[in-house]
Amino acid sequence: MTQLDSLPDNSGILICGHGSRAKIAEEEFSLLASGLRSRYPDLHIEYGFLEYSAPNIHMALDRLIENGVKNIYAVPGMLFRATHAQNDIPSVLMTYMDKHPGLTIKYGQELGLHDEMIQAFQFRILEALGRDSPPSAGELYDTMLVVVGRGTSVAAANAEASKLTRIVAENLGFGWCETVYSGVTFPSVGRGLEMAVKLGFKRIVVAPYFLFSGRLIGRINAYIEKVAAENPDIEFHTADYLRDQSHVINTFVARIQETITGPENSSDLMQDFRNRLAAGKVTVHHHHAEFQPEAEKHSESDQRHWKENRQTDAHSHNHPHANARDHSHSHDHSHDHDHSHGHSHRHHHEPYRHIAHPHGPRTMIGENICCCFMSQFPADVVEEEMALRAVKEKSTDENRIPQCKKS
Repeated sequence: MTQLDSLPDNSGILICGHGSRAKIAEEEFSLLASGLRSRYPDLHIEYGFLEYSAPNIHMALDRLIENGVKNIYAVPGMLFRATHAQNDIPSVLMTYMDKHPGLTIKYGQELGLHDEMIQAFQFRILEALGRDSPPSAGELYDTMLVVVGRGTSVAAANAEASKLTRIVAENLGFGWCETVYSGVTFPSVGRGLEMAVKLGFKRIVVAPYFLFSGRLIGRINAYIEKVAAENPDIEFHTADYLRDQSHVINTFVARIQETITGPENSSDLMQDFRNRLAAGKVTVHHHHAEFQPEAEKHSESDQRHWKENRQTDAHSHNHPHANARDHSHSHDHSHDHDHSHGHSHRHHHEPYRHIAHPHGPRTMIGENICCCFMSQFPADVVEEEMALRAVKEKSTDENRIPQCKKS
């Protein structure tokens, strides 16, 4: 069986991300490649994004080919198997491979609930509690765990976040646990926290299951700060996001090794995509990661940005990391992307049948949520939520105005 550290010279590794307009997310994603390169300095290792960021996947593939690579093992740098991992990335890789005879690309599994990812998440939660070792049974029975997942229109991906919550809650012995989501599904972060405080726990640990920082991390922190201010008797702890800690790098190594070994030990998402494409269940969506003539005008600046990133890769692994609570809330985008931009992107989301759920994304209307989903809300839902928001804002403003004492 071929091992990662004994691949032939014509082999290469590609980590595929979504991309973000937030520089911190780009920088932190590049650290994953840096961590792998430090472990396997003789391997050709590149990373690329679907859109927004440089290098895009097409540029990273070009780089591998320039170095004589004929066999590429690609893995999605994503936590769960939602649309990007199971449709968008294999679409780009398949299109590229079909245009380059003699090139083989094998596409592996998302990070998922690998044991190393669970360890990485538990480390962040214990860190938030100021602990360096797991508690004894009973120590956290007065504490509630709230896990924040990204949230997608894919029910199976949302279920994985709930499964993670249960595993960690039992491993560490929390008194109660809930899963909330920052994306399209329910319950939303704000509504979920409002319900959590009613359960009577003395402490609540809120743990975002995200790889990188960005606007969504800032938004999550803002919800926590608001609910904490309204409930001063409850002790809130906010866990940091995962970043490039060793457990995460270990997971990438495992997923790449599974991809090399073959589909008998891993999910062949490329073949799965081809099968669904042939059956007419999916279509090929064109992203910035695929070469398009109209994209040539900005490719020079993208290449320059990529070269600058590559020059800093060697020393950026020592990039200082502040706790998530110390990050500014003004980041433009998040890990797994934020959609406060216009409609000019090529992004695609499937319709979500619970878009109007009373505790779901409608509770975030007016907060620059994904434009792809905003278009799915019925007009009456938007009107109701905006009217409710106006009433709340008026009430808040009135409470802030000092009332004059009557003589």
